[in-house]
Amino acid sequence: MGVKIIAHRGYSSRYPESTAIAYEKAFELPIHGIECDIRLTKDGEVVCIHDPILDRVSNGSGRVSVHTLAQLKRLDFGDKYHPQEVLTLNELLDMARPHEHHLYIETKHPLRYGRMLEEQLVRTLTYHGMLHDPRVHVISFAGASISRMHTLAPHVDRIYLRRAWHRYLHPCDPTVGGPTGLGLSIERARQHPALLRARSLPSYVWTVDEPEDIVWAREHGVDMLATNKPELALTYL
Repeated sequence: MGVKIIAHRGYSSRYPESTAIAYEKAFELPIHGIECDIRLTKDGEVVCIHDPILDRVSNGSGRVSVHTLAQLKRLDFGDKYHPQEVLTLNELLDMARPHEHHLYIETKHPLRYGRMLEEQLVRTLTYHGMLHDPRVHVISFAGASISRMHTLAPHVDRIYLRRAWHRYLHPCDPTVGGPTGLGLSIERARQHPALLRARSLPSYVWTVDEPEDIVWAREHGVDMLATNKPELALTYL
């Protein structure tokens, strides 16, 4: 089937990351899927924000978790060309409904609300009738999150991301229950290409934006490739 292209935080090299316009533009491309990061607001709403702190991604400041959704909605998460409100997971799922693209939902930890993030994710997917949708994948650096999803929704694909390639040479922590895929940075994958086939799990590699890395991923059988530049990836894959 070839390498599956995933737009990392939407079409984030051209549009403000994790915003409605970034995902709208990604959905227009003939790619496999999109990736989003989720966090909880003070009032328990699931929002698509990568950073725990608002300063880089908006005109606000402080921790995401101490703001209500209404407070976040008053901020601008865009740029001078594309003003954007904060995007909720509910809104993203509504956007995704008419498309065939897959959704790679990354749970961000640690959180002051702990397991509530996975519980709210399952509730939200259930509300949208997507809990059993094969297009939905959950990804996380947190082994506890992977284990919780294994318990709460064992049929959902769960990709365990590993960051510190120089410290962890084993593909998965044996205490993590039920990962169905392994995620590696492009740097770690190139340093230890054998890990791409560790435990015979499908491989997810991020963030692949350079032509030589895209070609390397294709030649080494990477299954899923997350990129900020999906149109560039299309020219090589």
